[in-house]
This record gives sequence, C-alpha cells and structure tokens, in this order.
Amino acid sequence: MYALIIPASTPFVLLAAVMGLSWWEDHILPAPSAEPVNAPAEAPFAPAAPAQLAELPLVETALTREAVGR
Repeated sequence: MYALIIPASTPFVLLAAVMGLSWWEDHILPAPSAEPVNAPAEAPFAPAAPAQLAELPLVETALTREAVGR
C-alpha cells in the first residue's frame, strides 16, 4: 500500500513546487524596473530586399554533371 503513495502523489508534489516557485518569484524576487537603464534605442528590423533563392533543377531533368555541379 505504501508503494502506491509515491507514484500517486508525484503530480501533486510537482504542482506544489511550481506554485511555490511562482509565489517566490512574485513576492521575494525584486520587481523589474519599468524602463531598462541602459537600453540602446534600436530601429525596427526591416530587410532591404527579399532573399533570392537558388533555382533548383526540374524533376524531369536527369542529374548530369552540370546539374550536380551547381
């Protein structure tokens, strides 16, 4: 009977550990500041041009030395 207690209580022990860590994070750890102190001002990333993909050989063409060499 005691052999069944450990496997049956494992989910509850893990849940209690997660809830305890969550409480500890909320109440014990210092709160993050509203603004980062030395945060660099970054422009939003916008690619200059879309990437060009290499042209793949057609399925119908047999693999020859020139097709493999690309």
